[in-house]
Amino acid sequence: MDLRATSQLESVRSDLLDVYAAVRAPLLHLPNYAVTAFGERLDRHASEPGFTAVLAYSDGKPIGYAYCNTIQRGNRYWQRTSPEPADTYTERPAAALKEIGVRTEWRGTGTARRIHNALLATRDEPYVTLMVNPAAGDGKVHALYRTWGYEDIGRSQPSAASPVLTVMIRTAAIDEFRGVGRS
Repeated sequence: MDLRATSQLESVRSDLLDVYAAVRAPLLHLPNYAVTAFGERLDRHASEPGFTAVLAYSDGKPIGYAYCNTIQRGNRYWQRTSPEPADTYTERPAAALKEIGVRTEWRGTGTARRIHNALLATRDEPYVTLMVNPAAGDGKVHALYRTWGYEDIGRSQPSAASPVLTVMIRTAAIDEFRGVGRS
């Protein structure tokens, strides 16, 4: 498996859309999960400060991805979080993990964790936060993030078409994958 980090969306946009469509296939009929809706969010996130994506490839085929950007106190991400997060989390910029996905045949292999850790290895922020649908995978996705060190700090509904999500946070420090190449 080859991990590639980039801050340039143009170089990986089609691969991200390809993997997203495969990962979210059962949900693509829902407005919030449609590929076009994801593409619009992806373009917006990529234009925000600190955008970085990590993609995993096997035999040249994209098999998974994660991407994040930097958020600061007052950002709409924090404004939509209820209850208001502790100052500890918002007094300095944080990394917001916006999406992570792995093709079905690669799940349960540690691929998602490797992508996640490779992404965090590119970050300087003290904390990383994410939002998860607590119903995803019958609660297994939420439980998985807890094993990765994330803690629940609130709830958020990013858009009218979105379910209510659980906001989680952890320190961004990791020791693995410090040498991932950037493109």
